[in-house]
Amino acid sequence: MNETDIQTYGRSWYAATKVDAPSRPVLHVDLDVDVCVIGGGLAGLTTARELARSGWSVVLLEAGRIAAAASGRNTGFVLPGFGCDAERIVTRVGFERAKSLWDLSQAGVDYVREAITGETARGIEPQDGWLHVSKVDNGDQFLAQLRLLNALGCEIEGWPTERTRAILKSERYYHAVHYVKALSINPLNYALALAAAAERDGARIFENTPALSIDPAGVRKRIVTSSGKLRANHVVLAGNLQIGGLIPRIASTLIPITTYIVTTAPLGPRLHESIGYRGAVSDTDLSDNHYRVVGDDRLMLSGRATIWARNPRRYVKALKADIKKTFPQLGDVEVEYAWSGTLGNTVHRMPQIGELGPGVWLASGFGGHGLNTTAMAGNLIARAIVDGDQTWRQFTPFELVWAGGIAGRLTV
Repeated sequence: MNETDIQTYGRSWYAATKVDAPSRPVLHVDLDVDVCVIGGGLAGLTTARELARSGWSVVLLEAGRIAAAASGRNTGFVLPGFGCDAERIVTRVGFERAKSLWDLSQAGVDYVREAITGETARGIEPQDGWLHVSKVDNGDQFLAQLRLLNALGCEIEGWPTERTRAILKSERYYHAVHYVKALSINPLNYALALAAAAERDGARIFENTPALSIDPAGVRKRIVTSSGKLRANHVVLAGNLQIGGLIPRIASTLIPITTYIVTTAPLGPRLHESIGYRGAVSDTDLSDNHYRVVGDDRLMLSGRATIWARNPRRYVKALKADIKKTFPQLGDVEVEYAWSGTLGNTVHRMPQIGELGPGVWLASGFGGHGLNTTAMAGNLIARAIVDGDQTWRQFTPFELVWAGGIAGRLTV
């Protein structure tokens, strides 16, 4: 792990296990292309890859380095569904439309799995499955959730308390929902594989090239950077809080949430004796813990969300306490990596996907359930541009909603 990687990706397990990847150049010329994608996270990379595969000329502009923000810093969970729970989606749009949305979310998971297989990339290390564990013995609510998820077509198993505790040796846990088709990955190495795949199909990627302004008028949009200009028929804004300076309206709809992640030193056999599951685990939603085994015998765990970013070292003690509270048999663990990632949550906890104006597209708001929705959004927008596909309109009920500024953060 060199100093450049630490500055870009934090003192993270991902920076320590990052595969070799080239540095992309800064844009120093003026270019005319079919599509300009702004944002080098997973949504932008997926969009660029799919457009390039269809034979369109594509330039992707990244203000810093590829996947340096939330896309390369998260816990790597690739899950069906959305940040908004299924019952609320059904209430808002009705059962049939909710089922269609759920199918799209699963298609996002399937895309990630197929991309990993097709690229045969190194260092992604996919593991199947996600356990969503309850810390409350609420059997009736659990059964109702299972019935709804089954009706939506989600491939799941309901685990009773006995089975859950046989796999996760913790007295804090009761029943669990096992999402069979979910997976977990190294998201940074996955992003780097997507970038390489997009370039092989003809996309051009420029790093350290922030877009300074966009003129969306007319058929040919104009994008200005510090050392070059672009003209494109389509512009895709694929970012969250980072595009606030470019499009303040978008940033005002997002609540920044910073989460803190640690990875322990090797724990040896005691980890396998405590956690007999190699997929992803969440013990309820929002600011509770999400964890998985990495590097064979290390535990990666996230939690302690805040609305203003702080030094991740401040949360090491608290996250170690979370581990000890759940798995006291592990004793006092040593943390070797600690970092943070900031994501953008929408008020309705659904992604923002669609056309802001003729030829200007948005893929944003992936906080709370990111990796599958970035893949889904990139595909939907690429299909809309290439084929005029209208599936993205499934998300029109989840419009841009002002997040409330400082008051909104305090409410969260």
